[in-house]
Order: sequence, then C-alpha cells, then structure tokens
Amino acid sequence: MSHDSNLVYVANQIGKFFARQPADQAVANIADHLFKYWDPRMRRAIVAHLEQHAGAGLDPNALAAVEKVRDRDRQKQAASAQR
Repeated sequence: MSHDSNLVYVANQIGKFFARQPADQAVANIADHLFKYWDPRMRRAIVAHLEQHAGAGLDPNALAAVEKVRDRDRQKQAASAQR
C-alpha cells in the first residue's frame, strides 16, 4: 500500500467516525481533525493527492474536508506572504 493510499484510507476512516453527523458538520469535523492531529507533511501529501488524482478513493465527506484543508492552508500561506 502506498503512502497516498494509506492517507486516503485513514481520511476515510475519520470520515466514517463522523458519518452520523449532518454532512456539513461532518466535513468541518474531519477537516478540524486533520488540522489538529495530522502532521503538516501528511496534510500536504493528501492535498497533493487531491490535486494530482482528483482525490481518487476519498469518500465524499473526506474529499470535501481535504478541499477545506487545502483552502485553509492556502489562506495561511497568503497571509504569511503579506507580512
């Protein structure tokens, strides 16, 4: 199993944990989990998977959460560049 497929698997497992919540709340909680507990290198790798492979293998809520992570990281980078 490749590193990317491991990250996809784990992101989907996190998504399953939050599956009973309404979709918008689940997506927010998955993204929050990725920010709090995943190393920045892991977040960059899952975002790269999203961008290079259109998030292949990610469940819908996990995919939406990774998109949120990507957008939030881009906002942080833009804010740092403006300083």
